[in-house]
Amino acid sequence: MAGSACHHGGEGQRGCVSLVPIFNHLAEDQMDEVMQVVQNRRLRKNETLYQAGDEADALYIVHRGQVKIYHLSESGKEQLIRVLYPGDFTGELALFQESEHESFAEAVVDSNICMIQRSDLQRFLMKYPTISLKILQEFSSRLGSSEKQTTQFATEKVELRIAQFLVENMRANKNDANQGRLELPMSKKDLASYLGTTPETLSRRLTDFEEAAYIQQTGQRDIEILDADGLLLS
Repeated sequence: MAGSACHHGGEGQRGCVSLVPIFNHLAEDQMDEVMQVVQNRRLRKNETLYQAGDEADALYIVHRGQVKIYHLSESGKEQLIRVLYPGDFTGELALFQESEHESFAEAVVDSNICMIQRSDLQRFLMKYPTISLKILQEFSSRLGSSEKQTTQFATEKVELRIAQFLVENMRANKNDANQGRLELPMSKKDLASYLGTTPETLSRRLTDFEEAAYIQQTGQRDIEILDADGLLLS
């Protein structure tokens, strides 16, 4: 397993665990109990957290940084599944069965990861059933996102996939003063992979949108949407 050594305990672990919806509802003493088994791991940019084929034996929580989860096709092409931010987690299937990872997890930037081993998590699931309910909610959310992504790939043109992604991210922006502005949550290379296209096609379509006055690119990842309705109908 790549990465630097793991360490137990500390306020960092408490901060990490308290970020996660599956744990942040616990009482103070329950949180202390979880914190006792948390391990910390540091990853440098582009360092692998796990690879397809590795044993899935722990839950990984992003404390700081970003981690991308992706598949590799037989030809070696990367298909991005999602990007994890602080408070997000991966490896949850390890809670219910002994299995191997089917995807890759790689740090997008220097990152801190909290780990909880399967045996410890299973003990907490038995002791605190509310954790199980929170995990099922996350499963449901991810399944919905996966089904939506699969449907979009099968039925929608790349222009519409890009347009919908931009508008959805704009609407998720809680800064009312900059309602039309958004910062892409990942690099354009990763975004192209996530949307099932190439970086070149993504760049061309963004340029087309800009020339049609639907958007304005104000930075490498910064975009202002000028006409959301026109963008979705383009």
